[in-house]
Amino acid sequence: MKAVTELTEAGRDYAAAYGAHYTDHDLPRALQLYLKVISAHPGTKEAGYARSQAQNIINATVPDRELLDAQVELAVAHFGRRGDIAGDDIAAHRRDA
Repeated sequence: MKAVTELTEAGRDYAAAYGAHYTDHDLPRALQLYLKVISAHPGTKEAGYARSQAQNIINATVPDRELLDAQVELAVAHFGRRGDIAGDDIAAHRRDA
C-alpha cells in the first residue's frame, strides 16, 4: 500500500519557488516566490525554509560590502528612531570602507 502525501498550499507554493530556484535557475523569480511564501504563510515550516532560501539567494548575488552597507543603514535608521545614534556615524562608516 502506497502512502499518499498531499501538499498543503504552503507546500505547493514552496515547491514552485524551489523549482524556480534549483530547476529553472531563475533567481529573481525564485526570490519573488520565496517572499510570497513568507508573507502568505507566516509561521509555517515552509516560511522558515523560504526565509533560508531567500537568504541564500541574497548572499549569492549581493556583494558582501553592499550587504554590510544596507545592514548598517537599517540599524542606523532603527537606532535613529530611538535617538541612539547620529547620522554622522554612518558617514564615518562609509569613509572607512
